[in-house]
Amino acid sequence: MKNEFSDQLIRMAASDQSVREKLLEENVLRGGYHPEMESVHRENTDRLKAIIAEIGFPTISKVGEEAAEAAWLIVQHSIRDPDFMKDSYREMLESRKDINPANLAFLFDRIQYFQGKPQQYGTQLNADGSIYPVMDKDRLNTLRQENNLPALPQDRIADILPADQIEQLENQNPDYILWRKNAGWK
Repeated sequence: MKNEFSDQLIRMAASDQSVREKLLEENVLRGGYHPEMESVHRENTDRLKAIIAEIGFPTISKVGEEAAEAAWLIVQHSIRDPDFMKDSYREMLESRKDINPANLAFLFDRIQYFQGKPQQYGTQLNADGSIYPVMDKDRLNTLRQENNLPALPQDRIADILPADQIEQLENQNPDYILWRKNAGWK
């Protein structure tokens, strides 16, 4: 189903990705939250909140698959608004039969990551590209496959640090800890 919100959501996600690509090409996305990227994320978050106020969370049956994916991307990038991300996760969970399960997995992990807690599905990475600690390495691929995510090679799983090393891992980047506190994650 397409409606007036479908095109808006798709345009918003395209803008997000376009700015991200431009900033990547300029090599300015390292070392913090770039103000231009943050501005796009904030604008998209505000607009998505207005859409949700009108129609509820934009599920596949409400806006179509592409626009539902776009809504998820916008939520995933609403990192300056922890409450919105958490509320959106709850709304997506309530509509789980009308949501891509991989999106629920990604959003759950992202929230855990920003809270400094182990993730469940192994979707979030450390700055060096390694997988952020998970709750249960032994069940990781089973959980991933149940949520439409590809299995990870065993060597990548073996390299995941234990959850009890999260604090040590995070202490390597004091700017990140400060940013999280300022954003309301900690």
